[in-house]
Amino acid sequence: MIHICFGLHDRNGLYSKFTGTTLLSVFANTASEITAHILHDTTLTQDNRENFVYLAGRFGQRVEFHNVEKLFAEKILAPLSEKFQALYSEAAMYRFLIPHVLPATVDKVIYLDSDVIVNLDIEELWRIRIVGEPIAAVPVSYQNADIQAGIKRARKMFRMCEDGGVKAAEYFNSGVLLMNLNSFRDEEDTLISAIESIAVYPEYEFLDQDVLNYCFAARAVRLPVKFNRAVRYERTEGTGVVANKIYHYAGQNYAWSFNLDMKDAFNRLWMDYFIKSPWFDVQTIGRLYESVKRLHINLKNAMVQTSAVISGKTRVFFTMPSNLEATREVFSVRDDEEIILAESDASLNELLDRMHNAQGKKVFFIMTTNFPFDVLTEAGFVRGRDFLNGFEYLSEANGFPLDSHRLIKAM
Repeated sequence: MIHICFGLHDRNGLYSKFTGTTLLSVFANTASEITAHILHDTTLTQDNRENFVYLAGRFGQRVEFHNVEKLFAEKILAPLSEKFQALYSEAAMYRFLIPHVLPATVDKVIYLDSDVIVNLDIEELWRIRIVGEPIAAVPVSYQNADIQAGIKRARKMFRMCEDGGVKAAEYFNSGVLLMNLNSFRDEEDTLISAIESIAVYPEYEFLDQDVLNYCFAARAVRLPVKFNRAVRYERTEGTGVVANKIYHYAGQNYAWSFNLDMKDAFNRLWMDYFIKSPWFDVQTIGRLYESVKRLHINLKNAMVQTSAVISGKTRVFFTMPSNLEATREVFSVRDDEEIILAESDASLNELLDRMHNAQGKKVFFIMTTNFPFDVLTEAGFVRGRDFLNGFEYLSEANGFPLDSHRLIKAM
């Protein structure tokens, strides 16, 4: 019997479809007997519970539910920082409760995030031996064909590596784990201590992953990248061809993201599993329709509002020098319209001076990334009257993609 675990927190009842899609991909690619353990809280609805039961029954597999909120909430959730709770689901921490939830007779388990597609037989991962090691995982550096380049990337991306708490070559991604539960049970105090220590430092953005690495990276079995292949790197640096791998759609890379349509092989892969799940039904299509309709209505309203904002006003553009020609072309900037180049910190002061002198007769289009719009509002200027985010008016062709992840979440 293969045991796999998921952590599930579903604020609005629409996240369970991701867990369900991952679970379906597991069931669809193996002949082995599976018991899926859903570690959840009170946000799991009865409808979603029934969908999980139906899915498991369809493949002749088992699913068990464990309400960790009632059993162990204070053990793990109490030390979480406000920043972590704002950025991540508390379900990320449920993996630490697996040794408590599963019976002592279960000494090994596969943990999966809900943003992966298991496009291989999960038994391949289950067969890997970790008798003396606590955990097996894929180092983040393995996402690069050049491992040394991957190590440099890891050192830059993860504060735990930068600070030297964990060697960059050993730092692993926690979205796919093979866990030796006997080791975890023996080291509970070490894990709790690490959680309490790291949680107070907001610069450690990946609390659950950082804790696991801090405790186990030096002793982890390094898995081949096929067991946790990041889709973002497969798209940009890989072959772009779907293979027998576990694909990790981390960073909202589901389905239609990355400004790609259904010609993208990985968009099609995720969607192919999703539409075979119990979560793809008439209600799903209805929610998708309502989301598209709202986008259409918002677009028309934005056009009317923008027309009113710029009526009788002169346009001024604040843009990076590298975007100068593109700004001129996309907005058909006339020779008599002003352009302020964002070349240095002094450029922001120049922008503020120009806006004060405009006396409401000009509207400023901001065309720089990561612009501190709060500086303008604190100076008394009003968004939608005195200034606009110019990037919101760029088309797909100009590099401003549709936020399609919102559509996927709404389904």
